[in-house]
Order: sequence, then C-alpha cells, then structure tokens
Amino acid sequence: MKILKRKWNETLVVLYIGTFLLMMIGQLLGELLLAGLSFGMSLFAGSFVQSDVWTVSTMYLLFIGIWIVVLLWIGAWKSNRPILRQLGPQTSGNNWRFLLAGAAAGFGMNGLCILVAWLHHDIYLSYDSFHPIALLFILIAVWIQSAAEELICRVFLYQKLLKSYQKPAVAIIGNAFLFALLHMMNPGVTILSLLNIFLVGILFSLVVYYFESVWCAFAIHTLWNFTQNILFGLPNSGLVSLYSVFRLDASTARDSFAYNVAFGVEGTVFTDLVMIAAVVLVIFLGRKYQKRRAPRLSG
Repeated sequence: MKILKRKWNETLVVLYIGTFLLMMIGQLLGELLLAGLSFGMSLFAGSFVQSDVWTVSTMYLLFIGIWIVVLLWIGAWKSNRPILRQLGPQTSGNNWRFLLAGAAAGFGMNGLCILVAWLHHDIYLSYDSFHPIALLFILIAVWIQSAAEELICRVFLYQKLLKSYQKPAVAIIGNAFLFALLHMMNPGVTILSLLNIFLVGILFSLVVYYFESVWCAFAIHTLWNFTQNILFGLPNSGLVSLYSVFRLDASTARDSFAYNVAFGVEGTVFTDLVMIAAVVLVIFLGRKYQKRRAPRLSG
C-alpha cells in the first residue's frame, strides 16, 4: 500500500488553525471596513445608518472581510490558485439551475421546520411589514455572510483536505466538524444545535462532492438564513434580527421537538431529522446524477 506523505502545513490540525485564523482576520477586517463605511454614510444618509435595516445588514456585511482575506490568501499561493476554479461557471455544477434549486431547497427545508413549529403552537407569528427594497438589500447582505462561510469551509478547507488526504470522506466530515465548532460560542447553543450544524455541513459538502456546485451550497445556506431570520423573525443560530417581515411573539414561544426558545428551529430533533433526510436524498440523487454524467465524461 502506498503511504501518502503530506507536509506539516497540510495536516488536519494545522488546516483547522489556519482556517480559523483566516476567519478571525476576515471578521476583524470586515468590522473595520464597516466602521469606516458607517461613518462615511452617516455624513450623507444618517437616518438610514440609524435604521433597523442597516443594523441588521451590518451583522451580515462584516463577512465581506472574510471574502477579501480568503481570496487574497488563495491567490497569493500558486498551489492554492486552482481552488479559485471552484467559484466560477467553468465548474460544471455552478449554473443557474443548481443555484435556483439550492434557493428552493433552503427556503423549503427551513419553511417546513417553521411550519411544523407553528402548527404545533410552539411559536406565534404576526405580520410586521414588507419593504421590497429593504428585503433585497438584506438578502444581498445575507448572501455575503452565508457564502463567506461556504467559501471558507466548503471551498477553501474542503479543497485543501481533499488534496492533502485524497479521501472525500475526510474532506466532507473534516470541514463539517470545523463548521460546527465555529458555532460553539453562539447564543443558546446546545448539543442538538451543534449536531444540526454538523449535519448541515455534511449536506453542503455532499452537494459540492456530487454536483460540483458551490453555487448550490451558497444558495441553500443563504435562503435558509434569510427565511428564518428575515422573513419569519426567528433566531438564526441564536441571533435575532431587528427587522423581519413577520414578528415572533417571544413571550409565548416554547421548547419542543420542533422549536428551541434560545436557538430557534435549528436546535431541535425535528430539524436534525430533516437534515438527515436531506443528506440521504442528496446521496441518492447525487449518485444518479454522476451515473448520468459518466458516459459523457468518458466519451
């Protein structure tokens, strides 16, 4: 058996530390950029900077720093530059079909979890307001945040682990585990919620593995966060938005198999079951998709 020799900086622990540092530096840069942007905008649009829409958007926009730092880091090293191809349309799965399918999946899965919690009377929602321009602005901000987490986990770390260990299982499980660890300090985090985040990481990694589509992972992640936090006003990994279309009556919310008061729908048995079902479905559909593509690739 051939033993794969890897450099010290390609081992799992070192890649974990490096990925964590890139994320921390990126968030710090994002905070600095947003502080400067907020100051500049306050001179010309002070009322907007003080609005709930801007406050909510900044919570997500600070992740622009992660985009800048990670892309600069990848581009700075010749051995890393092939990773950039995973972001472009030259990768077969990065197309509008998978992008829209991911958006539908993110909205559908989160909507199902919210619907069950609502039908079980764990949560009570009331209509608050609907402002299309504000929603579009926040959606872009949520995309920047969600896609940044995918960039660092399902693009950078996934590809580094795959190259180093040459085993898809290591890349899939390895980046999903770090993804869960990165959420350990979120408000209201529990064992169930960490399991959910780990399963989400597995799901997104399988989408990348089977369909070669980080665009699809971007879209699922974005619409999942946007649906629960901005459309329905529920906690997103424990964080509550000041602006949403519907508003949660927090005083009547209760813990159950479908809702967790501190963490939202993500910290529940039901959502974990939804994630497991989604993982199984992606494996089933992914294998069929790869079989259909095999003749074209060989031809």
